[in-house]
Amino acid sequence: MRKGTGKWSVWGYDTFEGGDAWYPIDANYSQTPRAIKEYDTEKEALVRAHARLDELENSQPSQQSGGQSDLGIQDRVYIQRPDGTVYRVSSKLPRD
Repeated sequence: MRKGTGKWSVWGYDTFEGGDAWYPIDANYSQTPRAIKEYDTEKEALVRAHARLDELENSQPSQQSGGQSDLGIQDRVYIQRPDGTVYRVSSKLPRD
């Protein structure tokens, strides 16, 4: 995770690995330092975060991983606010 940049970003957390297992969603790993996708608005970040939850459901199905439940090992999705604080995005949140 990084300090606030004045923009919104979407991060994953590998619950199976634990520890410092944060990874940026949509980072360009061919650049050094890697370019992390940023969004101008929270709504844009939420759209991407919910799309990532859908991707995780396909790659780490809830039937095998336990999904987003507290005991599940499916990766978590977080949004980093422009000030650097983060909050978890759940598939239970309403989508516009």
